[in-house]
Amino acid sequence: MNTGQSIGVFDSGYGGLTVFKSIAKQLPQYNYIYLGDNARSPYGDHSFETVYQYTLECVEWLFEQGCPLVILACNTASAKALRTIQQKVLPVKYPNHRVLGVIRPTAEVVGQYTRDKTVGVMGTRGTVNSLSYLMEINKFFPEVKVLQQACPMWVPLIENNEHLNPGADYFVQKYLDELLEQDADIDCILLACTHYPLLIPKLKAILPVGIELLGQGDIVANSLELYLKNHPEIVAKIDREGIRKFFTSGDRQAFDQHASIFFGEAVQSDQMHLKL
Repeated sequence: MNTGQSIGVFDSGYGGLTVFKSIAKQLPQYNYIYLGDNARSPYGDHSFETVYQYTLECVEWLFEQGCPLVILACNTASAKALRTIQQKVLPVKYPNHRVLGVIRPTAEVVGQYTRDKTVGVMGTRGTVNSLSYLMEINKFFPEVKVLQQACPMWVPLIENNEHLNPGADYFVQKYLDELLEQDADIDCILLACTHYPLLIPKLKAILPVGIELLGQGDIVANSLELYLKNHPEIVAKIDREGIRKFFTSGDRQAFDQHASIFFGEAVQSDQMHLKL
């Protein structure tokens, strides 16, 4: 039965498309709506309250479009807004809707990738300052030591398509060095921002031998597949036509141009109008 419902995927901008790319590849049968809040990105340096308000507005918009399940494919939104939405908003206003993030599924498996039980986390200031990864990884792998490094210049470089140019080399090396200087035993680095996979070519070129570089796309896709297997009541609501729709709160032409780089194929978006 066609219900007109889709899985919603939300990010503050383009980065969530790296996660959506993995989800769509692994679970191509479902309908999806992707929303990038480009008009107000990046979220990384905003306060908890601001990120929460922006994220809630976008989640509610996706609910209105017919998404009973929304994935926050954004580490900052997952760190600063997810728990409040899950605990205070959904039970009262949307008891039949679900919102999931990217931090918990990553924390559930990251300990499997470190031999020396020492993990480095690279993210935005917002994600790092929230301490979310320290707390979540400790729940599943209390024996793992977690070091963090904020990388405030990486998202602007990526969003301006400067990340593969020589001018980006300084900041890629700078933040990597600052992380590795914290502990010589780091043997796994988690890219805790969905923009950062676009820097993997540069990072691999300078990464010391023996250090695992971990992105989130496949991890989140695996976790979503398992979630859907365990929640057939959600699956029953979602159409299976393989339709993918893209929306942005910013400029459509700019979004389409940049989104194709993150998603790996041509993207045509529609406008999402913010309630200002």
